[in-house]
Amino acid sequence: MQTLLDAIASFWQIWSPNLILDVGRYVIAAFGMALILKLFWNAGLGLRKIQARTASAADVKREILTSLRTGVLFSLTGAGIVLGAMHGVFTIYLDFETAGVGYLAISLMAIIVAHDAYFYWTHRLMHHPRLYHFFHRTHHRSVTPTPFAAYAFDMPEALMMAGFTPLWLSVVPMHALGLFLFMAFMIVRNVMGHAGVELMPRALADSRWFGWINATTHHDLHHSSFHYNYGLYFTWWDRMMGTEHPRYREQLRGRPADDVATATTNAARPAVVAS
Repeated sequence: MQTLLDAIASFWQIWSPNLILDVGRYVIAAFGMALILKLFWNAGLGLRKIQARTASAADVKREILTSLRTGVLFSLTGAGIVLGAMHGVFTIYLDFETAGVGYLAISLMAIIVAHDAYFYWTHRLMHHPRLYHFFHRTHHRSVTPTPFAAYAFDMPEALMMAGFTPLWLSVVPMHALGLFLFMAFMIVRNVMGHAGVELMPRALADSRWFGWINATTHHDLHHSSFHYNYGLYFTWWDRMMGTEHPRYREQLRGRPADDVATATTNAARPAVVAS
């Protein structure tokens, strides 16, 4: 009995910091973005609202509860990564003697690019009619997403999203700071993508050098149309695979959004994988 209690106590010592980190970064990012939208709504952000529809209080409550659940699951994955690093399964180092600042920067850029690819293809997979209801329907109940929808996943989707980091670490050593910066970047960009207000410069629509960066409109259109824009950070996979929404660039320039009233009824139906 004492051995079991000691094991539980040891696991709690590992899990509790991850629980604070994973749930905390969602709470800080989502509520922080909601506060920014509220404070600057009348200062111009209200004019950048993407959809005419407004999310209901029930939508926000569901998004918060499901996102917090996902945060708990992510923290369990984080605890597993710590245990894996302790037993030599993953290489997570704390010093700059193992590898310098240059490697930190390169590995950080690489994990972001790899995560975007992982997200695109798993996202498209979850839109398959046979998988959609089981994996992805909860997230698409947010037809008009809010910042709180960032982690509003079904449990199978949350598990799939949680799987990327241990897969990456099984082949690529990472500095702990690099992992922290990646996690911070991921939640900030995720919250921005669900903000419901265009936060990026409209010039991205026609930019030769920066048009590959996803604007908020990019993911918002995914929620209202269900059939396009599967990428997370960048547009290149959608461009290469022909899954970019045909009106994305036009809407990003500031043209009126399509009426999304019919999208509410579509939320209950599986989205067909675009070809």
